[in-house]
Amino acid sequence: MSKKILFVMTGADHWTLADGTKHPTGFWAEEAVAPYEALKGAGHEITVATPGGVVPTVDRGSLAAEVNGGEEGAKKIADTLASIEEIKNPIRLEDVRLEDWDAVFYPGGHGPMEDLAVDATSGRLLTRALESGKPLGVVCHAPAALLAAVGEDGGNSFKGRKIAAFTNVEETQAGLADRAKWLLETRLREAGLEVQVGEPWAPNVVVDGNLVTGQNPASSAPLAQELLKKLA
Repeated sequence: MSKKILFVMTGADHWTLADGTKHPTGFWAEEAVAPYEALKGAGHEITVATPGGVVPTVDRGSLAAEVNGGEEGAKKIADTLASIEEIKNPIRLEDVRLEDWDAVFYPGGHGPMEDLAVDATSGRLLTRALESGKPLGVVCHAPAALLAAVGEDGGNSFKGRKIAAFTNVEETQAGLADRAKWLLETRLREAGLEVQVGEPWAPNVVVDGNLVTGQNPASSAPLAQELLKKLA
């Protein structure tokens, strides 16, 4: 039976570094494409929402051959991305009502570090999604959005939850850790979340109740399979 899945995507096209430099970014292609293909292929309906309804920007680095297993893989991901009409026609995150959706998924990229990490609307949606028991998937840098999820007690709604997220080691290996204002893994731990670290760049998916999280781009396809199990 077809279910309705909301992809919440970053509206940012840059990430502001510690020195004020604007690092061009957006969403990471594989983290949107792989889950989209898996969920759409299973017959589910997908809608994209962004802050303000802006068309999300793809991180150009995520289209490079070296991160897609070569030129052929890069062409496939670029072609698939270009064919996804839902990404070209997002709705406004501000207009989203959780009851209209059967599951929620957040792709990563550095973009969420810029906007979703401080987006109260997104934070409220995440809190409600967690409490609702509906499948909630979040991958790579998208757990930055969890930082904006604040409960009535003022603490983080995800405190005590086991999650996977892009690690400090991976950020260091990617060459941006020493230029960042803050590191995702560190900030999530400070908010009381239990970050379960896997090998750098290898798939690592953590399931905690209805919450399914992945560490990095390689985790996005296996994360989608876990969401499919929950939607069955």
